Amino acid sequence: MTEEIMEFVNGQVFGVWFLIGAALVFWMQAGFAMVEAGFTRAKNTGNIIMKNLMDFCIGTCTFILIGFSLLLGEDMIGLIGKPGFDIFTAYGSFDWSNFIFNLVFCATTATIVSGAMAERTKFLSYCIYSAVISGLIYPLEAHWIWGGGWLAQMGFHDFAGSCAIHMVGGISALIGAKFLGARIGKFVKNEKGEITKVNAFPGHNLPMGALGVFILWLGWYGFNGAACTSLEQLGSVFVTTTIAPAVATVVTMTFTWIKYGKPDVSMSLNASLAGLVAITAPCDVTDALGAIVIGAVAGLLVCFGVWFLDYKLRVDDPVGAVAVHCLNGIWGTLAVGLFATPSAPGNDELVGLFYGGGFRLLGVQFLGFVAVAAWTTVTMIIVFALIRATVGLRVSEEEEITGLDAVEHGLPSAYAGFSIMDISNTMTMDVNENTDLGESEYSKASEAKVDAAVNVVDATTMMPATGISKVVIIAKLSRYDALKKELNKLGVTGMTVTQVMGCGIQKGAGEKYRGVEMDATLLPKIKVEVVVSKIPVESVIQVAKRALYTGHIGDGKIFVYPVEKVVKIRTGEENYDALQDVE
Repeated sequence: MTEEIMEFVNGQVFGVWFLIGAALVFWMQAGFAMVEAGFTRAKNTGNIIMKNLMDFCIGTCTFILIGFSLLLGEDMIGLIGKPGFDIFTAYGSFDWSNFIFNLVFCATTATIVSGAMAERTKFLSYCIYSAVISGLIYPLEAHWIWGGGWLAQMGFHDFAGSCAIHMVGGISALIGAKFLGARIGKFVKNEKGEITKVNAFPGHNLPMGALGVFILWLGWYGFNGAACTSLEQLGSVFVTTTIAPAVATVVTMTFTWIKYGKPDVSMSLNASLAGLVAITAPCDVTDALGAIVIGAVAGLLVCFGVWFLDYKLRVDDPVGAVAVHCLNGIWGTLAVGLFATPSAPGNDELVGLFYGGGFRLLGVQFLGFVAVAAWTTVTMIIVFALIRATVGLRVSEEEEITGLDAVEHGLPSAYAGFSIMDISNTMTMDVNENTDLGESEYSKASEAKVDAAVNVVDATTMMPATGISKVVIIAKLSRYDALKKELNKLGVTGMTVTQVMGCGIQKGAGEKYRGVEMDATLLPKIKVEVVVSKIPVESVIQVAKRALYTGHIGDGKIFVYPVEKVVKIRTGEENYDALQDVE
């Protein structure tokens, strides 16, 4: 009797955990939205959010109507679940928990594609795609794996979806991005139409992207762990689900540090997700050592994938969805056949090649990968071809440049009340000269070097009748304090200071974003404006030069303008008198 009671309690506890896990997977939609929005440009943020929201909402509608029964309905010759409407006709005995659990997984598959097709897809076209993949494409292949279909009968193992979800989403993302073409300005072509350069489009909000990664990592404990049936198995799954992404991130950080000179932030964030994707299929059958190897390979794969799409396939994937989900979904599927071990709690049957199990399991996993990949490739090509031929797939060039928030949703900005500026390579200047002038000390630098580093543009062809001039100084943020102190010593006590973005003729530092070199892009600057009459303009110029000079082209620029009139609002004083309590 005691054993029966404990078994009942255990079943109830894990039944509750099953639903909590489903809720965690639903919460991953927020993570995907944050990652995709953060890794793209500000003008498309609202569109990204809408697509992630609609993936779940449209997916729910189609999953109710047809998707769920195709996935978990009575098996028909191992290929498809029997269509039915039990949710309407037999609600009292309906499998509510399984419905919700499989629904949130279905939504995850659909939303992977959003990032790869970001910034240039028609919203209507995306909604059509989302309905088709949720109602037809995902449920059929998932039935083969989890609904008692032919792959399940062969012993194919995909515990939480490296193949059924991530690889399918990743392949769909690759096909969709290829059909769309690259964003305007991503690839530079010569007169023959040959691509000569790849441009980087930095994400507008990496903190948002990082928050999304942490949300996804948290949700992944439900993603991988919800189907566990014992505490031991759950603990083991949590361990492998922690190790693999951590190792992947360290490997990517190290690789980018060595290859590009500095550890890449966005690639490291991608690596965390890559490790999570790769461990999803084998999380319940591998051990800590297996998780380490799986994570290490995932970290390298994501770097290779981003490079391969940019420089070989010439496919524009703004968020790295293909590298993260497609390549590592394949890797995680095959890893089951390599690293499955009976030492993992709950695994008494599956043994991988590296643990003495031979090639059989690896062969089954490979067959499953090929079959699901073929199904996804064929069906998604048909889907995107039909969408492109009917309603169209891509927005116009003008709409893309304006931003999808405005043209698709009537949203002037997703950041009302904030000033947001996109600083991508569409706003750069190509110059190849070295900026180092060879002398970093102002006192030792020649006049020519000082003039080259801090250029002066004097618009006053003659002194205005008022005797008043405005001096505008554009400089690096780091030199502001030194400039302010020097101006104060000179007697300038009033100034207007603005933070601005700008680029001059200086070449950038050769930094890389996701492995792509960034030319001189818009950089943060400080603009200081002072109006002087009693203090000689030349004195202000010399003080500014001394404060700003570091020996490099781009140290700053000084503009001098004549001032026709100055009026102090409070007293009505004009010109020289108006400046007396300012200078």
